[in-house]
This record gives sequence, structure tokens and C-alpha cells, in this order.
Amino acid sequence: MHTALISPRLHDADGCHPNELDLRRIAHMLEKRTRYRYVPVEVVPATNGYRIVSPCCSRTVDPNGGKIDIALIEFDQQSNKWKLFNKLHERNIWLLHLCADRLQQLLDCLNEDPARLFWQ
Repeated sequence: MHTALISPRLHDADGCHPNELDLRRIAHMLEKRTRYRYVPVEVVPATNGYRIVSPCCSRTVDPNGGKIDIALIEFDQQSNKWKLFNKLHERNIWLLHLCADRLQQLLDCLNEDPARLFWQ
């Protein structure tokens, strides 16, 4: 399994997001996912966080197997919480799935994904 890092002009590791350190942490932790382990994943900087993108191997979202959004991870500086969003592809909107104190909590949820909200 391969995880690509897309990191144009990230903030330094000064607490601002996105930053190179957390981008690499997320990419590394995604290697432990239970679904679609053979599919390459990209971690892309997003406003206040990170977007996870992967080819649609199941063809349920994209019949051509193109890249789709898997998850959005943001850090809310006001609440000092991490937020995990799943994509409602049919409406092209992000839905808040989980708030947590630690990034690891979000990634554990994303990696397990028993309801297939992320890895569709």
C-alpha cells in the first residue's frame, strides 16, 4: 500500500494546520486501515487541516474508478479539538462525524470504519 503526501507550502510545525508533521503522521497512520489496504491514498492539505483522497475501487461513487474524497480532518483552534468529516457524495457535502481531543482518536475511527462511511 502506498500513501502519497501532497504538501505545497505548508505551515511550519508551529501549531497551524496544515503542517508537514501532521500530514506525515496522518499518512503513516492510514497504513493501518482495514479497508482497501491495497489502494494508494493521498493526504492533501486543506483549509485548517487535511483531505484524504483515494481511487474509487468499488465504483460505487465513481463508476470510472477515479479519485474521490474519503475524509476531511480539521483542527478547530477555538475548541482545541480535531474534527473528522465524511463525504456525502450524492450531495457533495461534508458531514461532521466525530470531534476528539487527539488526532489518533479520529484516525482509529477512520481506519476501522465498520459502517463504511469513509471507505465506500
